[in-house]
Amino acid sequence: MKRFLNILFGRAVVVGISILFQFLWLFSIVYRLNNYYIELTIAAKVIGIIMVLGIVLNRDNPAYKLVWAVVTLTFPVFGVFLYAFVGQSRVPRKLNRKFSAINARFDVYKAQDEQIINELDNNKDVKSQCYYLSEHSGYGAYKNTDITYYPETDKAYEAILRELEGAEHYIFMEYFAFEDGEAFKKIEEILERKVKEGVEVRIIYDDFGSLGYFNNKFVKRLQSKGIKIRAFNPLVPIFYIFMNNRDHRKITVVDGRVSFNGGFNMCDEYFNIINPYGHWKDTAVMLRGDAVRNHVVMFLQMWNAIEDTDKEYDSYFEIPEYHAVNNEAVVIPFSDTPLDHECVGENVYLNIIRHAKKYVYIYTPYLIIDNEMMEVLCLTAKSGVDVRIVTPGIPDKKIIYMLTKSYYPQLLEAGVRIYHYSPGFIHAKCYVCDDEVGVVGTINMDYRSLYLHFECGTFMYNSTALAELKKDFYETFEKSAEVIKEDKPKKRSVIFEYFKAILRLFAPLM
Repeated sequence: MKRFLNILFGRAVVVGISILFQFLWLFSIVYRLNNYYIELTIAAKVIGIIMVLGIVLNRDNPAYKLVWAVVTLTFPVFGVFLYAFVGQSRVPRKLNRKFSAINARFDVYKAQDEQIINELDNNKDVKSQCYYLSEHSGYGAYKNTDITYYPETDKAYEAILRELEGAEHYIFMEYFAFEDGEAFKKIEEILERKVKEGVEVRIIYDDFGSLGYFNNKFVKRLQSKGIKIRAFNPLVPIFYIFMNNRDHRKITVVDGRVSFNGGFNMCDEYFNIINPYGHWKDTAVMLRGDAVRNHVVMFLQMWNAIEDTDKEYDSYFEIPEYHAVNNEAVVIPFSDTPLDHECVGENVYLNIIRHAKKYVYIYTPYLIIDNEMMEVLCLTAKSGVDVRIVTPGIPDKKIIYMLTKSYYPQLLEAGVRIYHYSPGFIHAKCYVCDDEVGVVGTINMDYRSLYLHFECGTFMYNSTALAELKKDFYETFEKSAEVIKEDKPKKRSVIFEYFKAILRLFAPLM
């Protein structure tokens, strides 16, 4: 009820209504012009064709190009306006320059020991993956890092509370969504106490992701306790193309000595305090050692991109010396952004699947994939590799769930095994392959995560955490219902099949 009231009377409704009225206003104007001015219609069609050619020439994903080409050519006046306002996937140049300038300052802190990658000559596939991440995500590979894998959020939550209690210098928390609820209450108590002890506490939240979870009183309350808090990309009641790009990352850093990365947000449902979709399964990793440095860089870059206030950064990298129990693991915490045309998250996933020799297991809450990902998954399965994907048994968004299931027939035909997580909703985003490599992070297998959002993940090679990750997969398979390929497909109405086709066409916008 509290969350419902927050949504009903919060600024989310105001913003939504404002945008809706602008949308209707724009549609009505364009509709009238389209009906009464033949010259304008002809001009719009010409502009539409030119715009479609521009769409084709840009470097967006082909599926994203297709949907906007269809919209623009079908509605020559309205489509042109709509694409100009909300269709462009690129971050505006001014903002791009701002982020780039901030990011460049941290190049000196992205220490990369080339010897770590050179030592991977015995595994060319892993070496090429590490090289790609270091060169194109900008985050280097590290050893001297211990990794703990958490198959459930309650264990990760307990670990976060313990580490926050031990903070001496600073705490950084960056999440897509925070909720003024039970889960955050314990964290807030610790943060308040730590501020009084002289610990610097900073929080970044995504303004869209946190809609409905809290109101401005929550922000003011945290600020009154000395907690520094910033919103990424605040919503405004106007059409604005940067609204497309959100901060979907989930990071906690304590003193630069330990960090957490995983799929869960700081909201009650993620910790099964409430259960709107059955049991909520999510995962996380805790890093302790040199690789934490990458998470410190990620957070400070985003903090100063929102508002450039820090004058020096050296103090945040005065990290105590650490000696890892397992010094053979190679770890790369990496970030993916819409600032460039490099789809780092998708390329990491594709590389893992392509180079799989025995098996590749995947957790994803949403399976909305482009043709390249579909072909790689199918070809890998056809080559005799054990490819398995776990998706939710209880959906959080029924239309998205229907869209996810529309990809099943082709995957099943190729030999990919698909499981529905029977206890409820699986929100984890994990890969494990051949007992050698794995990824745990925030990157969904959908267009928004892969092309539009700021995301992050932790790539692991030769880590003991991989055995725990694989074990978790097998335990999850046991709890899940395998989707069986139909020998004879059920007959469905033509309307239903066309509806699925429309969903697939507009998948890049979901």
